[in-house]
Amino acid sequence: MLLKHSDSDSADTSNMLYLSGVRGQTLIKEARLRAGLSQAELASRAGTTQSAIARIEAGKSAPSLEHLTKLIRACGFDIQLRLVPYDSHEWTLAERNKLLDVSQRLQNMLAVARLRGAARPGGEARAG
Repeated sequence: MLLKHSDSDSADTSNMLYLSGVRGQTLIKEARLRAGLSQAELASRAGTTQSAIARIEAGKSAPSLEHLTKLIRACGFDIQLRLVPYDSHEWTLAERNKLLDVSQRLQNMLAVARLRGAARPGGEARAG
């Protein structure tokens, strides 16, 4: 999902924010903060109440896609959605990782760090 300022050129992606697996509450709060709006100001622009915005941002209310779009546009942004093939690879890895104990996860992390270091020029891992 892309959050794009509505005044920007459609070809310019420099001010876009890519959000994967984001919830409506996070998206609305991000748009509101980027626009420099308070909850009350957003509510006024969108024709709703501050408490309704607060409930959405707290995750106590889930807006429909239409309502989400209205709130995002009230912040001066737009949403670009696109369908992509589902890839469960990362989720599968995370599920497998949950089955490991702490020392096994640490060993795996160190092995990845060594592999990354070996792929760098000079073959040494850099900190950070």
